[in-house]
Amino acid sequence: MKAVIPAAGMATRLLPATKSQPKEMLPIVDKPAIQYVVEEAVAAGIRDILVITGRGKRAIEDHFDRAFELEEMLRAKGQEDMLREVRRIAELADMHYIRQREPLGLGHAILQARTHVGDAPFAVLLGDDVVFSDEPCIRQLTRVFQQQGASVIAVEPIPPARSVLYGVPALGKRVSPGLWEITDVVEKPKPRDAPSKLGILGRYVFMPALFGAIERTKPGKSGEYQLADALRVLLEEEKVYALATKGRRYDLGDRTEWLKTNIEVGLMRPDTRKALLPFVRAMARKPPRPLR
Repeated sequence: MKAVIPAAGMATRLLPATKSQPKEMLPIVDKPAIQYVVEEAVAAGIRDILVITGRGKRAIEDHFDRAFELEEMLRAKGQEDMLREVRRIAELADMHYIRQREPLGLGHAILQARTHVGDAPFAVLLGDDVVFSDEPCIRQLTRVFQQQGASVIAVEPIPPARSVLYGVPALGKRVSPGLWEITDVVEKPKPRDAPSKLGILGRYVFMPALFGAIERTKPGKSGEYQLADALRVLLEEEKVYALATKGRRYDLGDRTEWLKTNIEVGLMRPDTRKALLPFVRAMARKPPRPLR
């Protein structure tokens, strides 16, 4: 199975940090967010990865490429551990890139993968969603896909007030604990209109029929082709399942979530936890004065 990582968005909620660099390259401690996503796919056995990029996203390609000058400098300084790490990044997977020439939405971005994917099932991992779990999140989905032979999307419980930030599925028959058939998808509904208490997170395994569904989808008010609308078209033709995946998901879509992710991941890592934990405790007791 091939994986598609849409990474062409403009990330206006993270300006000015994203004016000249992709939000997918913003670091979580010392590693770009998209590297966590690629490593998740690789851990699930997927090595053919297509990244959908856009203007100003060249840094993503450079990150997963060889950097001979850097390697020579690290070798000369005797920094063998770091040398091995930068080489490992370049050898993680077979990376491919296609540019979305116009910002026409997530559905349109995924459609750019049609030629590369062909007539085969494929995985989609959003480049600004990072998931930590014992079993890779995308592997949880591929396992269910193999059992059901149909598209499956990852969902998680969300507070009602946050439904306006998610696609929310309407659930039909429960197949097993944590697995349901989907009957509808509503994009960013108000809490009173949400059909369930679950939100779609950025992990999917799709049948190739999704491409045709996207083509038959009409653009929304903003002129963009939304994935949720394409899912509604797909549901008219075949089954789609929702799986409540296990793990902790981090949404890097805004600055507060990005900051919280860095603090939490820093506290999880043994090499940074020892120094960071006393600092966080001290800040909790006596928060710094707000900047003016």
